[in-house]
Amino acid sequence: MSGKIIEKIQSAKQVVRDFQQRFDRAGLAELEAVMGAAITPDYQWRGYHPFGELSGTEAAARFWQPLRQSLTAMQRRQDVFFAGPNEIDGFQSTWVVSMGHLMGLFDEPWLGIRPTGKMALLRYCEFNRVEAGRLAETSFFFDIPHLMRQAGQPPFGPQTAAHLVQPGPQTHDGLLFDAQDPSEGAATLALINAMIGDLGQWKGSLPLEDELRRTWHDDMIWWGPDGIGATYTIERYARQHSAPFRAGFSDRSKTGHLCRLAEGHYGGFFGWPNFTARPTGGFMGMPASDKPGEFRVIDIYRRDGDKLAENWVFIDLLHFWKQQGVDLLARTTGIETP
Repeated sequence: MSGKIIEKIQSAKQVVRDFQQRFDRAGLAELEAVMGAAITPDYQWRGYHPFGELSGTEAAARFWQPLRQSLTAMQRRQDVFFAGPNEIDGFQSTWVVSMGHLMGLFDEPWLGIRPTGKMALLRYCEFNRVEAGRLAETSFFFDIPHLMRQAGQPPFGPQTAAHLVQPGPQTHDGLLFDAQDPSEGAATLALINAMIGDLGQWKGSLPLEDELRRTWHDDMIWWGPDGIGATYTIERYARQHSAPFRAGFSDRSKTGHLCRLAEGHYGGFFGWPNFTARPTGGFMGMPASDKPGEFRVIDIYRRDGDKLAENWVFIDLLHFWKQQGVDLLARTTGIETP
């Protein structure tokens, strides 16, 4: 990786950091103007159900203003920050990733979710494409069911894994504001690609736990979304998520991503969707279906040596089950969603 590419990456990081500072400090009436000054004319924003795809400053008006009005005194508690060129388009575009929690006082209803008057945290992860010093594209994923559970309105039944307010990296080194050794990012990306390549390749010829050990540490941690939960160690991950998930779906499509990148010991990807699959019944207590559904997913990874150690996962389960005819927001809050 040339010095010019590293300079481009560092410049893109600064664009996103500057925008975050201005936007997070702006008042409700200023959000559209602050966003408008930072984006390209054809800016696109993607968000979890019920927001979907928005353009221009729509995200400020339709997502951020109502959320900031509900979660007052909001803070961005960022745990992971990295950037790099996108492997999917031949390393042409530059993306910046931010992950953590949005924390505030839940003082007003949001999407029909009852306020608690107490501290609440909304898990988030965003991918920002930076072009000529501006934000050209954002995919902003957030775990609404996790917030609903904090408010006493969980949309799902019992989870196979644990419900937690999820911490950042065990190593506390996820904020890569400074330039990183390009060889470390290349190693992380290669390991992520090896893990992706293993998916579905060893069925029937290698036990699931042994498949996972090819790319994961035995004491790996999978920080999954609400409805599934978090799980620790290969053995428990296999039992509490991977095996039930694989058993619960058929007709899974190939994996497709819009962005995949790595820097230092961190990397990740997202798709819109990542893949489609058809429920065969039982997963999350839901019935079988004859209709495939879309899985919109973000995965963030921390590499430790030659294996993956931690994985933070965001899945738009509200969107998936809405496609199956189950509007979980409406069922839980009484408010219909598009």
